[in-house]
Amino acid sequence: MSVLTIDAGTTGVTALVVSEDGGVLSRGYEEFPQHYPESGWVEHVPEEIWQATLAACQSALDTAAEAPSCVGITNQRETAVLWDRRRFTAPRRAIVWQDRRTAGICAELRGAGHEQRVSEITGLRLDPYFTATKLTWLARNDERAWKGVLSGEVAVGTVDSYLVARLTAGARHVTDASNASRTLLYDLRAGRWSPEMCDLFDVPMTALPEIVPSYGVVGETEPSEFLGLRLPIAGIAGDQQAAMFGQNCYTPGTSKCTYGTGSFVLINTGFTAIAPEHGLLSTVLWQHPDGALEYALEGSIFVTGAAVQWLRDGLGLIDAAPQSEALATSVPDSGGVVFVPALTGLGAPDWDPQARGAIFGITRGTQRAHLVRATLEAIAFEVRDVVEAMATASGTTLPELRVDGGASANNLLCQMQADQLGVTAARPRVQETTALGAAFLAGLGTGVWSSTEELAHTWQLDLRFEPGERDEAAYRRWRVAVERSKGWAELS
Repeated sequence: MSVLTIDAGTTGVTALVVSEDGGVLSRGYEEFPQHYPESGWVEHVPEEIWQATLAACQSALDTAAEAPSCVGITNQRETAVLWDRRRFTAPRRAIVWQDRRTAGICAELRGAGHEQRVSEITGLRLDPYFTATKLTWLARNDERAWKGVLSGEVAVGTVDSYLVARLTAGARHVTDASNASRTLLYDLRAGRWSPEMCDLFDVPMTALPEIVPSYGVVGETEPSEFLGLRLPIAGIAGDQQAAMFGQNCYTPGTSKCTYGTGSFVLINTGFTAIAPEHGLLSTVLWQHPDGALEYALEGSIFVTGAAVQWLRDGLGLIDAAPQSEALATSVPDSGGVVFVPALTGLGAPDWDPQARGAIFGITRGTQRAHLVRATLEAIAFEVRDVVEAMATASGTTLPELRVDGGASANNLLCQMQADQLGVTAARPRVQETTALGAAFLAGLGTGVWSSTEELAHTWQLDLRFEPGERDEAAYRRWRVAVERSKGWAELS
């Protein structure tokens, strides 16, 4: 038996057909457009996500040796999507997790003294990153769209909810607990929507999806809508939680870092939700079919792989992302250049939506290779910041960090990461662990795999990067540069 998995990321949709041994039988990928109507705003057209999903799945199915037995879904988290319950048309574009337009709303709520209570209930913090403030903004600024929400004609959800609605022709309006826990509307310990948070953010609970377990059958695809297939939908998880599942981080203390558009470090804390401190978040990892919740501490870094994309698309310093490794290796160090990639503000552990990207230390001798190497160093420094905060918050040190995502193919970055952390970085053979995790959840929910113990045997090592000497002087310069980048947007 095989599993079809849909990974609806920030810039495109990946579809994999995964075999029982955890191998990838076939894949498809389709990008969709990014929309930037104003500075700091990022939007997606839901229909474009759906069409990319259909195209990616068709491509994967066309080259698969067998028909899949079930479907799993993983997705960019926190993005706010509205759609008509009957026609599935969207009254407006989705507001993406990277969007910064709600910084003022967050400051307003913080000034009114709500942040501590928000953190106590949700495990999160007041930041534009999360879904609820985006919905508050829509309630205040898009009367036409919000009128449909209040009347019940328009559904509210995250990307997983939207995809399930499209796949089932509207039969199901659901989200899993891992995605729900990223909205600022979810009671982390009670495991349900919080009436108090819904009131605070002015979101009607009737518009929200039903919260379901992360694995187990929650609906069926409608053949007329989804490529002629009727398959059980049996796994749903936010992208970072799915990556944890794909990396076999099933026991407390195991951790991973996914290097994608941003980078996200998670450590499994078992059935205990640790109070968020030191700029970290407490989040649901997954919910079992019996209702039991497992949790993680998370450090969310907004821009890492996107910084390499900016070197390519914005500055034209490289022709393709993989070129960054060869170019950065051509110089022994960054020549004193420090790049703070706060292109959409700073995430963990600093959390400053008003920070902006900055480059320090440029001289007449600076070459493009120095800036490229400084970009890779910045990624390693950002992850070190988060891991050190995790060690303080959890009282433990990481024995190993499992790495995945597109940028983890860069050997120089992985070695820099091991050096900066002082622990081994282990990279698996299958680096698309987000999609793999969604496949594992769906297969676990339908009996393709019987247990996480069985799944653990599918993990195969590609390379292990052992820590060497770390450049403490460069890290100290990094921390000074981060402080100088803060609050920059407030000066304009």
